[in-house]
This record gives sequence, C-alpha cells and structure tokens, in this order.
Amino acid sequence: MKIKSTVLLVAAVLALSACTKSESTDAAAADAAAAADQAAAAAGDAASAAGDAAAAAGDAAAAATTDAAAAATAAAGDAAAATEAAATDAAASAAAATADAAQATADKAAEVADKAEAKAEEVKK
Repeated sequence: MKIKSTVLLVAAVLALSACTKSESTDAAAADAAAAADQAAAAAGDAASAAGDAAAAAGDAAAAATTDAAAAATAAAGDAAAATEAAATDAAASAAAATADAAQATADKAAEVADKAEAKAEEVKK
C-alpha cells in the first residue's frame, strides 16, 4: 500500500506541476500576445509617422515649385518691362533723329531757296 500511496502522491505532484506549468505557459502566451500587440501598435505609429513625413515632403516640394514659378514669373515680368522701356527709348531716339534730319533738310532747302532768290535778283538787275 505504501508504494501505491507513493505513486499516487507522485502522480498528484506531477499533475499539480503540470497545472502550474500550464498556467505559466498561458501567462507567457498572454505576455507574448501583449508584446505582439505592442509591436504592431509601434509599427502602426511608425507607418503613420512615415506617412506624415511623406506628406510634409510633398508640401515642401509644392511650396518650392510655387516659389520657383513665382520667381520665374517675376523675372519674366521684369524682362518684359525692360524690353518695353528699351523699345520706348529706341522709338524716342528714332523720332528725335528723324526730327533732326527733317529740320536739317528744311534748313538746307531754305538756304537753297535763298541762294536761288539771290540769283534771281541778280539776273533781274
């Protein structure tokens, strides 16, 4: 009977040990599941941060493009204004030169007319 009691006692201890190990295994599995959930949440946060960074980079690129377009437009406007000013100056210079040439022609014509009149007076005498 003593052997039977010892065997039963050992079986009970083993059964109890198995229960404790099962509870430890369940706790470890729960801890592992919790850690996996935390890792998944961290991965989600990292993905969200990467998305935010990509959006910020896109916004920065759009702003840079807008600034470059504005600068190009301003430069084109300045060039157009400079061209218009140069054309206006050239037209004014050409008009002044034409007026000077017309005055010189009129002066020469008056001189020739005076000489012709003087010759005509001389011929009359």
